[in-house]
Formats: sequence, C-alpha cells, structure tokens
Amino acid sequence: MYERHWRLQRAPFSHDRNPASFFASRSHHSALLKLRYLIDHRRGLGLLVGASGSGKSRLLEAVLPESSATTSPVAMVVYPQMSSVELLSYIAHKLSGESVAAPTESMDLVLQRLEAVLRMLTSSGRPPVIVIDDAHAIADRSVLQSLQLLLNFQQCEGTDFTLILAGQPELVGVVQRLPQLDDRVAMPCVLQAFCSVETASYVRHRLQAAGATVPIFSEAALIAIHELSGGLPRRINRLCDFALLVGYAEELTAIDAPQIEGVHSELCLTRAA
Repeated sequence: MYERHWRLQRAPFSHDRNPASFFASRSHHSALLKLRYLIDHRRGLGLLVGASGSGKSRLLEAVLPESSATTSPVAMVVYPQMSSVELLSYIAHKLSGESVAAPTESMDLVLQRLEAVLRMLTSSGRPPVIVIDDAHAIADRSVLQSLQLLLNFQQCEGTDFTLILAGQPELVGVVQRLPQLDDRVAMPCVLQAFCSVETASYVRHRLQAAGATVPIFSEAALIAIHELSGGLPRRINRLCDFALLVGYAEELTAIDAPQIEGVHSELCLTRAA
C-alpha cells in the first residue's frame, strides 16, 4: 500500500525469504556458520536458542536446503507436543511422503519404518535434516528419550542425518533434563538481540533490499526503534512497517522519533485491548 509513496519495490519489513533481505548480526552469522557446518558434516544434534522474535525461523529458512528432487529433504515439526510414537511417525511420514502410522502402531514398527527411510535417503546421497521447532514446549521425558533413540541411528552405518532443536531459552533446561541427550549436543547456537548499531544496520539493510535509495528513518528514529523493540527483529519489523504506513497516511517525507513513539504506543494499546 505504501511502497509507491516511499519509492520502494516491495514492503521491506514483511516476511520475506529473499536471500537479499537476510541480515546477519554477529550472533546470527555465528549461528548460521555453525548450523551449515552441522548440516554439511552431520555432526549430531544442534540447538538453536533465542527469545521469541529473535529471528530463529528466518535463520532456519536461510540455512535449510531448498526442497528439490536432488537436495536433502527437510522434516519440520512445528508442534512437538506429541507422544513419542506420534513424533517419530510424523518424521518418517514427512521424509517419505507415506501415510502417517496408525495410533496403535508400536514403537518398534515406527523405528523400523524410520530407519528404512533414513537408509534410503542416505544411500541416494540425500541425508535429511530434521528440525523440531518450539522444542522448549516438550514436557514429556519420554519424547526426549525418543529423540535420543533417533540420534542413535547416527551411529549406524548408512543412516546419516542432522537433527536441530529450535526454541526459546528454556530449551536448554529441557535438553538438560536428559543428560544422555545433552551430551549429544554438537552445536549450541544462541541468538542475541541486536545492539543499537545492528538495529540501525538491519533497518537500513531491509530498506535497501526493498529498493530504497534515500534514508527514510532519521538517526533519532533508529535510536527509538532500538530502545522500543529491545533489538528483536520481529518487534523491529512491526514498528517499522506500521511507521511507514502512518507516514504514508500523513504524507510525510521521512520518519522521526515521534512517529516511532506514536506507533509503539498504539501497538501497545492494541495488544492490551
């Protein structure tokens, strides 16, 4: 709606998988390198930990292989609150495309199906990547034990794959509940909120990726964005997107700190309603 007013090619702060829009802060760049190494060399279990809105999903999009007939398939679990059998069966289904096992299927049969899928993909040169998102929500110890069983397949010849657990900081404590699983963590990756310099660089980067050729946010606005967002990308996106809309409605030529403070107050009122 506001792109033409600000002379942009697209909305700069919407969800966008375009590689050009990805911004790597110091901690994001470190996590990106670690996860790529983990996937390329199948080093075991990776943890991706960060506060809500810190950019975990965007980072995973940047590091996970695009789906094709020749790349490693990705099994993404976005609702991990399942039983052990349901979780492993779901993973086998996602990797093979076959129907999900019946609820009465035994763990032995599910593990056999999963091992067969892993062996098939490994032999074809496409070792899969398994991602459990929101893994901090796993409360059942038996589910953690099932993940340990899954990792045991990595010790078997012909079953290469990568397992990544992503979640909020509580995930560290969840994994530590099972020392045998904690011992298998090869790559711990922690996303930090942006510092003030990174916040300003992030905003400018997203604008430039969307086609901006002149500054839109003043220096004071960038400082306000950092202070009010806490340096979390999701909050930054929300503030900036709303500010661009308000600026368009008010026919402004630039965004200053008062506009950022105003949209922040309005967003707070909306969430409190």
